[in-house]
Amino acid sequence: MAGTKALLMLENFIDGKFLPCSSYIDSYDPSTGEVYCRVPNSGKDEIEAAVKAAREAFPGWSSRSPQERSRVLNQVADLLEQSLEEFAQAESKDQGKTLALARTMDIPRSVQNFRFFASSILHHTSECTQMDHLGCMHYTVRAPVGVAGLISPWNLPLYLLTWKIAPAIAAGNTVVAKPSELTSVTAWMLCTLLDKAGVPPGVVNIVFGTGPRVGEALVSHPEVPLISFTGSQPTAERITQLSAPHCKKLSLELGGKNPAIIFEDANLDECIPATVRSSFANQGEICLCTSRIFVQKSIYTEFLKRFVEATRKWKVGIPSDPLASMGALISKAHLEKVRSYVKRALAEGAQIWCGEGVDKLNLPARSQAGYFMLPTVITDIKDESCCMTEEIFGPVTCVVPFDSEEEVIERANNVKYGLAATVWSNNVGRVHRVAKKLQSGLVWTNCWLIRELNLPFGGMKSSGIGREGAKDSYDFFTEIKTITVKH
Repeated sequence: MAGTKALLMLENFIDGKFLPCSSYIDSYDPSTGEVYCRVPNSGKDEIEAAVKAAREAFPGWSSRSPQERSRVLNQVADLLEQSLEEFAQAESKDQGKTLALARTMDIPRSVQNFRFFASSILHHTSECTQMDHLGCMHYTVRAPVGVAGLISPWNLPLYLLTWKIAPAIAAGNTVVAKPSELTSVTAWMLCTLLDKAGVPPGVVNIVFGTGPRVGEALVSHPEVPLISFTGSQPTAERITQLSAPHCKKLSLELGGKNPAIIFEDANLDECIPATVRSSFANQGEICLCTSRIFVQKSIYTEFLKRFVEATRKWKVGIPSDPLASMGALISKAHLEKVRSYVKRALAEGAQIWCGEGVDKLNLPARSQAGYFMLPTVITDIKDESCCMTEEIFGPVTCVVPFDSEEEVIERANNVKYGLAATVWSNNVGRVHRVAKKLQSGLVWTNCWLIRELNLPFGGMKSSGIGREGAKDSYDFFTEIKTITVKH
């Protein structure tokens, strides 16, 4: 296979230079199942070199004014925006998502991440208090922490990598980043832009490879005082264990098992298309996707009929197809994992209304070996089922009826996760009441995935530790110091 077409060969970016690696791992095109790229299989030596470069670059970068750093971030944003189409094509091919989504969400949001933190870094203030009776004044200062270790996932590759790099370097830190080995191409492309934008060598270092080799070396490095991670809960547990001896600062954004609660007074004309989108956008591979839909009994039958009809209209197709609503899942292993949940639901006596095992998937010949799956709707399933408690992270959602407000709040909260929830109702009092009682870091009412980057983002319970956003990211990527002056 490798002989038929030249493979894309990625290189690590350390101290402002692209460096080859002694061994590589294959990366697959999810829409064909073919190897199309080789990613460095880095390890401890590459992390050592990257941390050394980041440490040496830290004094110079951290001593620059926020205004100077802001200018560089805006320059990165401008260059990325000028290359939007090239990045969108690469992201779609590498991740399996539709080209339309990469064009309208992933790359524009990556641009916005740099612009947003370029602006917000200019507007932080510090505290000051006086104790006149003691002749003292107290004030706070914030300083960058040092080398930030950033580990980003495969579902929104550049979007979530830049959501970490931008605030880290805006605050004056230097960075060693590890993107997912499954989706490394846009991170590699970004390195060229960093150089052109005037990011000094060593400020951003990107080391490619697997979690056990690169991730563990980065997380356990004594000279990396903070780790920001987005990914799965088992990996977060490992990060916590490895970080414990060093008392590192941790920001962990983990999974979700997000409920949508649809009350009988919901506007179904708005609710149904939004809930189809919240269930199946990006193949259901977003930590904020809806995977448990609770519908009030009086409208359950109507909702289910209309929801299944709308789901069937969501076209699964090759990522470049402009009519496709969904592309391919990330890998063969992940596709099998998602399918296994549908099999388990059937074994438990659940009903599959559309999708996997019910409808036929039509794909062009070249994509027959791709990792595609139809959006799947499950009913007649118990709250204790693995499909209702575990994060599936694919195009599978469960629809169940409920009677009362109190009952649905208790059921919605009865999972280990607490990342996001959506509530559909035209009763303003109910919306506020329910939102307050849900154990979720984010609650959308009568909408989904409308983000205000100034405000905190993150989850409760097993959905993570810490928050991200204008103030929260700044607090995480800096250390605060209280200074007292007696006069």
